[in-house]
Amino acid sequence: MTGVVTVTLNPALDLTVHAAGWQRGQVNAGQGMHLAAGGKGVNVASILADLRAGQGEGVTATGLLGDENPERFETLLRDKGIRDAFLRVPGPTRVGVKLVDPAAQETTDINLPGLTATPQDLAALDARLDELSADHGAFVLAGSLPPGVDADVYVRWVERLRAAGRFVAVDTSGAALSAVLAAPVLPNLIKPNEHELAAALGRDLPTEDALLAAAHDLLGRGADVVAVSRGEQGALLVSRAATVRARPPRVPVVSTVGAGDAMVAGLVSAHLDGLSLPDAARRATGFSVGTITRLGAHLPPRAELDTLTAQVEVTLLSENKEFQHG
Repeated sequence: MTGVVTVTLNPALDLTVHAAGWQRGQVNAGQGMHLAAGGKGVNVASILADLRAGQGEGVTATGLLGDENPERFETLLRDKGIRDAFLRVPGPTRVGVKLVDPAAQETTDINLPGLTATPQDLAALDARLDELSADHGAFVLAGSLPPGVDADVYVRWVERLRAAGRFVAVDTSGAALSAVLAAPVLPNLIKPNEHELAAALGRDLPTEDALLAAAHDLLGRGADVVAVSRGEQGALLVSRAATVRARPPRVPVVSTVGAGDAMVAGLVSAHLDGLSLPDAARRATGFSVGTITRLGAHLPPRAELDTLTAQVEVTLLSENKEFQHG
């Protein structure tokens, strides 16, 4: 089974405002705005569909979506051919505001909490995931948790889906990530950034060696791949076969929205295609770089994407022989 399910419990309408040189506490002039359906799992689904030339066959998006303003989500999923398996819940989906300063190449995020999920909503989503696991081989659990959802919800789903033999990727932060990393059953793929990983483990990880040691520990406890993103420094990826460093080329940054989600999409697609870790790192980093050159979670045209991907510098740091026969 090659189908992919992305799960977004806390989707958002991403309002991106471009305001060069904006100053806190002042009246600022904006140069433009962009409103798009978002949320980490939605973004991953969108990018996976782009990989298939805009045909999202085999990609399903689910989670909780407010019934008062679903139109942009429905349009995105329909236009990209992604199966819409979202559960509609009463109320509006939240808006996330991103203030982009193109002069400083900085983005400031203001994230609202989202709809409150009821026990009935979560029970219905449990049943939906069980249905989808019958004909999908990979699941991406992504994003923050809305009010009403316990921090261990991803822990439950990881255990259930892995027991069913499914590949599971998790990209979250805060208490949800702490719970996932402390659980007895880890996801196949874990993709935090360096700050999220340090916070979740409750200790400083100030150097590359410290980050790699933490990643190796998670690998030893059952993860298959740990990818730690580091912004402009690229990413460190550790698998049972190797440890690599991927550094992106420098490109003009239009928006950082979806950059981490693009990396997840690249890694999941690499798993489905059976790529080696260096090739997976190159693809995932190329996806991430391609995404920041445009507004929204979309890949650039194939020729441009291939050019960017070819410029990614991938260094093999070590081969992890201690895991290869584990």
